[in-house]
Amino acid sequence: MSSGVQYLLFEEATGYALFEVAIQPETIGSRLKEVQEAANDLAKFGKLVKLVSFAPFKGAAHALENANDVAEGKVNEHLKSLLELNLPKRSKKNKIVLGVSDKNLATGIKEAVKGVECDTSEVVQDLLRGLRLHGGKLLKQLQEGDIERAQLGLSHAFSRSKVKFSVQKNDNHIIQAISLLDQLDKDINTFSMRVREWYSWHFPELFKIVSDNYTYSKLILYIKDKVSLNEDSLHDLAAFVNDDAAIAQSIIDAARVSMGQDISEGDLANITVFAQKTVNLADYRRQLHGYLSEKMNTVAPNLSELIGEIVGARLISHAGSLVNLSKYPASTVQILGAEKALFRALKTKGNTPKYGLIYHSSFIGKASQKNKGRISRFLANKCSIASRIDSFSDAPSSKFGEDLKKQVEDRLTFYSGEK
Repeated sequence: MSSGVQYLLFEEATGYALFEVAIQPETIGSRLKEVQEAANDLAKFGKLVKLVSFAPFKGAAHALENANDVAEGKVNEHLKSLLELNLPKRSKKNKIVLGVSDKNLATGIKEAVKGVECDTSEVVQDLLRGLRLHGGKLLKQLQEGDIERAQLGLSHAFSRSKVKFSVQKNDNHIIQAISLLDQLDKDINTFSMRVREWYSWHFPELFKIVSDNYTYSKLILYIKDKVSLNEDSLHDLAAFVNDDAAIAQSIIDAARVSMGQDISEGDLANITVFAQKTVNLADYRRQLHGYLSEKMNTVAPNLSELIGEIVGARLISHAGSLVNLSKYPASTVQILGAEKALFRALKTKGNTPKYGLIYHSSFIGKASQKNKGRISRFLANKCSIASRIDSFSDAPSSKFGEDLKKQVEDRLTFYSGEK
């Protein structure tokens, strides 16, 4: 058995090429620098390798199929037939050493084609680098520019094939939307507290009268200086507080006897600008929530129907994708989001958590304290089923989600009836 590489497999966008190493294999290792230098010079490199056979792909679809197989380390019939037909006879004593670029593919070839040993050493990589550099001139069957055009088309097709869903059904948008929604909730809460604190120097009584942050910011934009409020403002104020005339009247009465300090036009202008920003953020948050609900009903209708759009989106985001979530067992879905508590419990030998992100589901909230663990386990089981249906079904439908939700409701009723 020879110690050096005898043949090279060159995977190109146009097909597979099998080259024979023309120089003595034993001497390659000792002439590594010469090989590296020759790889840049076509005249020298042409003496190192000799084309044995070229098996072109039948079309773009065939090229994409082979590219996917190579990426996964699979040896399909097209590649297998090229190797078996063109490599010399092999035996246990006389094995052929084939240079391959990818280690996974090398393992696949070794298993699929008997009597072939694969080499992925540094010398082989240098020889293959030379083939990639001069492939267009060494493959006489191809015209100038064929390889570049094939590479461009195949790279686009290969990238598209790696996307799990179509443009209309893409869970990447859900992951980004739920992350942004959580960030907006934090920012809106922080900004609202700052607006309340700032405006309370001028009109502190409004803080206790109106508890909703969004309504409070809207009222600031309408009231501005509290001195401007009078009985004529009653109707307009009521429109901001769900047409509650009593609350509107209390705001007017509080403004008359307010203990707050007077405010300058410049200070008031800054407060109203900040209040407007807070209102705009809250409005966008509502719009984003609607978008997320629509996306979830498209991508994961059954999961949305079962556990709700927000909790379902958080599960998908935490798993990384809908496909990843569908691969998780129910026990993992149950504690998804509670990893720190789980590892802490394992380290201290304490009680492991009963739920993670699914705790925010209304089903867990309805369950009694002693049944929360049982209902979370049952709910996680149904979420796992729903995510698998959504991930692998061709026609999206919420029918299964409705049935799964009914099962959880029945189980919750059964638990609540126990003594």
